[in-house]
Amino acid sequence: MKKIIFSAVAVGTLLSLFGCNNPSDSVRMAPETQAAELKPMQQSFRGVLPCADCEGIETSLFLEKDGTWVMNERGIGAKMPDVSASWGSWARTADKLVLTDARGNKRYFRPDGEGLEMLDQEGNPIESALNYRLESVQTQLPKTPMAMKGKYMYMADAATFTDCATGRTFIFDNNIQMERAYSQARDQSMQPVLVKLEAHFTLTPNPDSGEMQMTVVPDSDGRFAPGKDCND
Repeated sequence: MKKIIFSAVAVGTLLSLFGCNNPSDSVRMAPETQAAELKPMQQSFRGVLPCADCEGIETSLFLEKDGTWVMNERGIGAKMPDVSASWGSWARTADKLVLTDARGNKRYFRPDGEGLEMLDQEGNPIESALNYRLESVQTQLPKTPMAMKGKYMYMADAATFTDCATGRTFIFDNNIQMERAYSQARDQSMQPVLVKLEAHFTLTPNPDSGEMQMTVVPDSDGRFAPGKDCND
């Protein structure tokens, strides 16, 4: 990936980021000395952030109401623009948002109007004339494949994937190849089996409530590892 001149990312106003369109659902900011209560919702942000050896990095950040996030980054102006995606879990304090990716690395944001301002590796403002801002937008989750590892299980005509990075369980957009590979890898106990694969997230309606939910969509065949866990 083209080296990005930033080491953290920023978040839009706490009210617009974690509130809803209904004023009664807005979040009251807690004192800065305390962690504010989380009231998450889906939000998406986009902007072009500085780049050391290209014209910029087109960055899209998606915050999901389940406490996960997805980021897509694309180099602009390079002969062969790099595109990458990452994901993880987010948490909020009274004055900033902390993103922790699948490898445990952290990025920081702070409110800036209705957009996000990127912060440095220590969570401090970046003193620069360059743009470190992401604007609030309405857009779809990226389909860029990401390397994922987690526990897959298929039962009662439904598949689930428990992500090793975040510990969260997602609906899995199943296919016959994954189902057959799982059947060969599992034992008779019908337990989840560790799998590595390339995949991306999408939002699909819950069949019972109709609420949109994060769903894992495979982009490659799964490599099952019977008897292994997330630490292997």
